[in-house]
Amino acid sequence: MSEKRPEIANSVKTGEFMTNYHDLGDGYPIVFLHGSGPGVTAWANWNKIFPLLKDDFRILAPDMVGFGFTERPKDIVYTMNKWVQQTIDFFDAMNIEKANLVGNSFGGALALTMAIKYPERVNKLVLMGAMGVSFPITYGLDRVWGYTPSFENMEELLEIFTYNHSFATKDLIKSRYESSMQPGFQESFSAMFPEPRQVGVESMAGNEQYIRDIEQETLIIHGREDRVIPLENSYKLLQMIKNSQLHVFGKCGHWSQIEHTEEFADLLRDFFNR
Repeated sequence: MSEKRPEIANSVKTGEFMTNYHDLGDGYPIVFLHGSGPGVTAWANWNKIFPLLKDDFRILAPDMVGFGFTERPKDIVYTMNKWVQQTIDFFDAMNIEKANLVGNSFGGALALTMAIKYPERVNKLVLMGAMGVSFPITYGLDRVWGYTPSFENMEELLEIFTYNHSFATKDLIKSRYESSMQPGFQESFSAMFPEPRQVGVESMAGNEQYIRDIEQETLIIHGREDRVIPLENSYKLLQMIKNSQLHVFGKCGHWSQIEHTEEFADLLRDFFNR
């Protein structure tokens, strides 16, 4: 019998499909929302953070529909409204009235939309390398969304994601490439962000006035050398969200939580405990 993959954890009914999710630790809940890279899972995005925060908080990290090991309903159309509904269904299934939200990239746009549509369910907000505002699509994001499975293409993407390419190890490239080759993964991924991919950027962008109305305390985090989502996004969000602060990591690409794991966890712990 093959060993169980660490990406596959628990399963719960959310609307019409089962959501794969991680649930560890005790305390006030934090829901982590992953990004939209090929082969991404909640585990791939956040597993380095789990052991650093699980003694202080309850950590919940679902695979959003279309990604990872959550069920993919036949003929589903992937939209922000669908992901928001899944998140609310997940909160309800977990009996979570209110939680802190941490959103990475695509997950940042989802976290923003949650704060706009369901402010009563969101306590504090962390946006990391977040989408959610309009910007001209970068070369890096175009390569991410336009990925076709090969080891070489995944190697290029991980070098785009990181400032320090030593984090893009052969083992990580192999793991992410193999994950992107799981049955159904590439089919759903390629259906989400077809050309022209600028449309995908705009579909993630919220109405600016709604963003300005967000009341939650918000911590914005960005890597200075991010080649996927421009640092300017986070400056825009800082200007728009009244109760916000920005932390920029130097010598850091799109993956703050991987390139600066301990400092990232410390930022979250201090912000949520304050």
